[in-house]
Amino acid sequence: MPPIEVGPTGALGPVTARFSRAEEASRPAAPSLSAWSESPAVEPSTALDPGAAPIDAERVAMIRKAVENGTYPVIPTQIADAMIAAGVLLWSHEE
Repeated sequence: MPPIEVGPTGALGPVTARFSRAEEASRPAAPSLSAWSESPAVEPSTALDPGAAPIDAERVAMIRKAVENGTYPVIPTQIADAMIAAGVLLWSHEE
């Protein structure tokens, strides 16, 4: 492989900004921030809005009262069956 030759290097001096200032003067001015604040706000679409959650407030109150009184029936086998069924439903809908 032939050697790579590098020509002589000159001494480094201060950097001048005259080129960037000349280019900057020829460019049109950027819009001010006030132009952005005057633009209309983005309005979200209601097409994907699910609406309010279907909550039965009376049933929630009844369950809360039963939990507070200690009369809410906790049956571990039913809880386990419901958790397994929920997992099966999640796995069956994935494609």
